[in-house]
Amino acid sequence: MEDAIRAFITYLDVERGASPETIRSYQTDLRQFQIFLRTLESSPQGLLPAPESIDPMTIRRFLGWLADKQEKKSSLARKLATLRSWYRFLVKEGWVITNPAGLVRTPRLGNRLPKVLTKDDANSLMEFPSEEIKSGLRDRAILETLYSSGARVSELVGLNIEDMDLIEGLLRLRGKGRKERQVPLGAVAVAALQDYLGISTHDTQTGPGKRSVRKTAVFTNNRGTRLSARSVERLVKKYSLRLQHGAITPHVLRHSFATHLIEGGADLRAVQDMLGHESITTTEIYTHLDRSYLRDTIIQFHPRSK
Repeated sequence: MEDAIRAFITYLDVERGASPETIRSYQTDLRQFQIFLRTLESSPQGLLPAPESIDPMTIRRFLGWLADKQEKKSSLARKLATLRSWYRFLVKEGWVITNPAGLVRTPRLGNRLPKVLTKDDANSLMEFPSEEIKSGLRDRAILETLYSSGARVSELVGLNIEDMDLIEGLLRLRGKGRKERQVPLGAVAVAALQDYLGISTHDTQTGPGKRSVRKTAVFTNNRGTRLSARSVERLVKKYSLRLQHGAITPHVLRHSFATHLIEGGADLRAVQDMLGHESITTTEIYTHLDRSYLRDTIIQFHPRSK
C-alpha cells in the first residue's frame, strides 16, 4: 500500500502539477485511511491490506469511523473523493481492476452557502491596517488584492513582481494544476500595491510577460523571504477580529469578491474565469447567495414585506 500511495503522490506532483496544499491534503486523508485499516480485526499486528483487497464495505466502515469521531459531512465527502481519485489512478496504472470507492455514495451535504462579508464590512476590513508603517502597507495591499482579484491564498503568496502589470491593472495567477490566468485588479488595490512596493504607475519594470531583473516575491515577511499562506491566514484573522462578525479566512474574501460581483450584475461566465473554476456549476453557488441577498433586501425595504 505504501508504494501505491507514493506513486499517487508523485503523479499528483509531477504530472498533475498539484499545489503543495492539495498534495498535503491527499496525503493526510490517505494516512488517516491507513490508521483506520490498522484498527480492523482483519489486519493482524497492524499490517495493511493490499489496495486490491479493499471492498466498498471497508470504505463505508471508514466513513462510519470518521463520523463516530464527529467529523463533518463535508470532511467525509472530501476523504471519499480522495479515495476515489487514488483508486482511479491505481486502475489507470494497472495496480487494481476496480474502484471500490466509486461504489460508495457521497454523504448528503445539504445546501450550506459559503460565508461572505457585507460590502460595508469588506470596506471596513480594508481600512484597518495602518499606512504609517511598512507592514501596514503590506497588509493593506494583501487584503485589497485578495478582495479585488478573488485570488486563492496560495495564488497570492505565489505572486512575483513580474506577474503584475500595474499600468493595465492585471495580475497573473497560478491556480490549481499550475494553470495560469490573468485577472483585472481594481484601482484601489493597484494604489495599495504601489504604496507598498514604492513604485509609480509609470514604472514599466513589472507586468505579465515582461522580463524583470529581479524575480522577487511580491509579499514578504520581515526577513525578506516569501510570505507563507499560513501567515496570510493569521493576518486576515487578526484584522477581521475587529469586525462585528468575528474572524474570517482569506477564502471568505474570495467568496465575497464573487458574491459582490454577481450582486452588481456581473456575468457568471466572467466570474468563473476570474475565479479559475473549471466548471460553471462551481460558480453557480454565488447565484444562490445573490438570491439570498435580494430576499433580505426586499424584506428590509419593501413596504409590504412585513
